[in-house]
Amino acid sequence: MKTVHHQNNNRQLMMWIQEGEGIQQDFKKTISSQIKIAKTIVSFANTRGGRLIIGVNDQGKITGIKSEEEIYMIEGAAEFYSKPDISVEFHLFEIQNKSVLVVEVPESNCKPHYAKDEEGKWWVYIRVNDQSVLASKIVVDVLKKETNQEDILIEYSSKEKALLQYLEKNQRITLNEFTKLVNISRRRASRIIVNLICSGIIRSHNTEQVEFYTLA
Repeated sequence: MKTVHHQNNNRQLMMWIQEGEGIQQDFKKTISSQIKIAKTIVSFANTRGGRLIIGVNDQGKITGIKSEEEIYMIEGAAEFYSKPDISVEFHLFEIQNKSVLVVEVPESNCKPHYAKDEEGKWWVYIRVNDQSVLASKIVVDVLKKETNQEDILIEYSSKEKALLQYLEKNQRITLNEFTKLVNISRRRASRIIVNLICSGIIRSHNTEQVEFYTLA
């Protein structure tokens, strides 16, 4: 079993709980599935890192857990249901005669990480607000380029210019709209969008059902 840091600073724990769930924090009453929790761990590692607080319900009420069981479930999720595996840190708090486990997940420097589903397939997840969501192919390609630190050469052909001019007038565009705008394949359109995101020229937004892009 990995090292568990026993904490006595309950004020810090209460401050975290009062912050509520968000892009870098998630509450779990208990861990019932390594497959499900792997999605959350992977999404934190693929985004900005995050903190799992186990033994607290969605409303922020401390319910407590059996720490050894929860640590076992988290270890399995991070090592066997995530690839590459993810190194996490455990902090155990004793408060109100109950145990609360805090799991720190660092932002990874070898993105993207994949989580294994019930059918044995591997998927990339990212954190959007307080949810772990499936990453689009464009987001996966961006994560790969950022990890590999590839040099991006923007040619600014008529396609790139048309996209930027459209965004100046309309503020947002989807992949389908871009392919129709300049009459190119989805594959080529995706490659242009990925390069522009990696160059910091446009941003991707995953908060709605259809991913869209805006000027950065």
